[in-house]
Amino acid sequence: MSLNPASDQKADEASAHPDDPHFVGRLGWLRAAVLGANDGIVSTGALIMGVAAADPGPQAILIAGVAGLTAGALSMAAGEYVSVSSQADTEAADIERERLALEQSPHDELRELAEIYESRGMTRETAWKAAAEVSQHDALAAHIRDEIGLTEASAANPLQAAVTSAVTFSLGAAVPLLAAIVAPVSMVMVFVMVSTLIALALLGGIGAKAGGAPLVPAVTRVAIWGMIALGITAGVGRLFGVAA
Repeated sequence: MSLNPASDQKADEASAHPDDPHFVGRLGWLRAAVLGANDGIVSTGALIMGVAAADPGPQAILIAGVAGLTAGALSMAAGEYVSVSSQADTEAADIERERLALEQSPHDELRELAEIYESRGMTRETAWKAAAEVSQHDALAAHIRDEIGLTEASAANPLQAAVTSAVTFSLGAAVPLLAAIVAPVSMVMVFVMVSTLIALALLGGIGAKAGGAPLVPAVTRVAIWGMIALGITAGVGRLFGVAA
């Protein structure tokens, strides 16, 4: 959702460092991409580990993996679309309330904006001057940004989130699934575990690089949680497989 489409190009041109953009502008798709890929790797890998630990045949493992990939990708897409749409609806409602407030009591809104600037360190005189100037330029955009706290980088985009999550989930889920397909029957669990952990480590590194975050913590947390998920699911599969 664009908060102020007419100013997008001007904002880009006014950037103080166009060759060194801020990473926060990637948050919209990066969160969905990392979440989708991580869920695809972990859930599908864990599913295959659990089924393999119960000691079924190769066909059952393959069916479980394909079903997990398909259902997971569709679930991620639907879940992301619904949740981000709810966020977008809330943002739109806040913007509409602010628009009405500006129409009904512009002076009160100007004072509110000035108080916000003053609370951030401006003197009273400077705060009022700044509030007046930005209000003359685009009062609604100023209140959206400084009062509500919405920016182009944080604005909800349901379709982008849904597509990104579905695609990255499928790519992530393909890793343990392919490992199960190529592995010898007796080595399925080993192949799946190793491929899953490698994929998670790579995902953590790629996510950290794309977001400008430290590499080691990102890789460590996804690897640790992935190992926990695989271990628990394999244990459950072994328990019920033996019980059967």
